[in-house]
Amino acid sequence: MSSPNFWDNPTQANKLMRELKYLKSCAEPLERSTNRLADIRELSTLSQGDEEFFRHVEEELANLESEVGKLELQSILSGPFDANNVILSINAGAGGTESCDWANMLLRMYNRWTEDNHCKAKVLDILAGEGAGIKNVTLSIEGDMAYGYLKGEKGVHRLVRISPFDANKRRHTSFASVDVIPEIEEDAEITINPSDLRIDIFRSSGPGGQSVNTTDSAVRMMHIPTGIMVQCQNERSQLQNRQMALKILRARLYALKRQEQEERMAKEYGQKQKIEWGSQIRSYVMHPYSMVKDHRTDVQTSNVTKVMDGDLSLFIEAYLKMKP
Repeated sequence: MSSPNFWDNPTQANKLMRELKYLKSCAEPLERSTNRLADIRELSTLSQGDEEFFRHVEEELANLESEVGKLELQSILSGPFDANNVILSINAGAGGTESCDWANMLLRMYNRWTEDNHCKAKVLDILAGEGAGIKNVTLSIEGDMAYGYLKGEKGVHRLVRISPFDANKRRHTSFASVDVIPEIEEDAEITINPSDLRIDIFRSSGPGGQSVNTTDSAVRMMHIPTGIMVQCQNERSQLQNRQMALKILRARLYALKRQEQEERMAKEYGQKQKIEWGSQIRSYVMHPYSMVKDHRTDVQTSNVTKVMDGDLSLFIEAYLKMKP
């Protein structure tokens, strides 16, 4: 970085800057914790039977234990894409208004999670439900270790509650699927041939209002060889929507490539891969009792409100510690 020609290649320079930021986020907390432990040891030798002083040392030790727990979790996040930003999609399942409302509740939950974890969420594409809620939404989430923390959210989420849309107040079960893929850098090993793309331009949809888009700026992009389709309509211009759609497409193609590699390896070694997409990973029960349970880790809590307000730490940590 100190070389005079460091910024001659801005793409490579930015990549190195991100790598430096990641390495510092690993090394500096470890160094601080090591120094803090040394200070606590020194303090403990000075207590000389003073109970109040000793309680202070115990408090410091408890705080250090919490910090080391975070370091332990960070050490697990060492995958090739764990430090990347995330493209997260929510799709309502069958069930009409009920499922659309559930998808909207999940959108709020992840938005609250991003706020609490100093991340930034941006809506790239959204389709409103006919009566309430949303049919689907695609988010870009930027933040430290965003993909590492959220990769375990991929799968089907199930809600059980008394429906606010049912005049007879009957219990309903709704489903929504969440897809999580890492945002891939442009220099990744993915080549997209322009002749393989079918690009449609259309007017952005939405509920209307003062900020409704009145120009044909939304972009729908289809990769013909794979049939993968993405769209983006929330940027200010057609060019920006096109660039963002291309970024999402690149990430989906890379995810498909990795999935095919894993399937080939599983076939070669005769192993059955756990299929997460399409499988129920978590249940949110609001009636006749309160419980959120993750079916992969068996971790559960009765505080549904806290979870829906974005506190997913219990489930995220359990999933990460479970993974080999």
